[in-house]
Amino acid sequence: MIALDLDNTLLTSEKTISKTNEAVLRDLHSKGIKVVLCTGRPINAIWHLIEQLDLLQDEDFTITFNGALVVHNRDKAELAKSGVDKAHWQILHDFAQEIGAPLDILDFEQVYSVTDLKHSLYEEQFHGQLKFDHMPFADLDDQKLYSKAVICDRPELLDEYETKFTPELKQNYHIVRSQPHIMEFLAPDMDKVVGLGKLLEHFGWNFSNLMTFGDASNDLGMIEHAKVGVAMANASDEVKNVSDAITLSNDDDGVAAFLKRKDTQELFK
Repeated sequence: MIALDLDNTLLTSEKTISKTNEAVLRDLHSKGIKVVLCTGRPINAIWHLIEQLDLLQDEDFTITFNGALVVHNRDKAELAKSGVDKAHWQILHDFAQEIGAPLDILDFEQVYSVTDLKHSLYEEQFHGQLKFDHMPFADLDDQKLYSKAVICDRPELLDEYETKFTPELKQNYHIVRSQPHIMEFLAPDMDKVVGLGKLLEHFGWNFSNLMTFGDASNDLGMIEHAKVGVAMANASDEVKNVSDAITLSNDDDGVAAFLKRKDTQELFK
C-alpha cells in the first residue's frame, strides 16, 4: 500500500497532480498496488483527484480528516470513523477568543466558521468545493460529532499563536501544522496513522506493508510507522529526520522519482 499526503507532497504548488506522478501511480494501481490518498479534507473536496488517478475500484479507500474517517471510494461508505462532541472544542474556542484568533470546526460533511471570533481565511482555500456555515460557537449542535478544528491565518500570525499554546491546550489536542497558514487541532490520539492502521487491518495487513510520502507535521505518524517512509525534498526537518528516504520536491515529481527507482520497484515484486 502506498499512502500519499496531498499538499506539498503529491500535489504541485499549483495544487495539481502532474502527468508524471499520475502515470506512475496509475500503473502501480493497475498492477494491484493499493494507492491511498491521505488528507485532512473530506472526500468530496478531493474527488477530482480520486477520479484523475482512477481510484474507483472495489478495494479503493481514502483517509480523510487526518485519520478520523476512512472512506470506501466507490460508494463513500465509512470503514472507520472517530469524532468528538462540541464540548471537546470549548477549551480551543476560549483560547482563540483570548488571543484574537479565528476558528473553524468541521464535522464529517462540512465546516462551521465560528462568527464570534476573528474572520477566518479557511473558506478561501476551497473555492466552493466544501460547504461552509457561519454561526457563533454557542449555536453549534450539541448532538453532532466533529472531526477536527482549524485555525487558518497568515503564517506569521500562526507562528505567534503557537508561542502562546498552553499546557492545557497541548494536553487536550493533537496539534499539527499542515500548511504554513493552517494549524489543525485533532483529538489527542488522532493521526493519519490511525486511519491507515484501520485500513491495513481491513486487508489483513500491518505497517510492514506500507510505504508513505509526506512533508509536514501531520504526516509524522505515517512516515514513522511505515516500512518505508519517504520525505519530500521540501519537507520539514522534523519529517526528514524520521524518514527512511528523501526524494525530490513536490514540484519535481518527487513521488514518481522515488517509485521509479530500481530498489523501490523490487519492493513491489
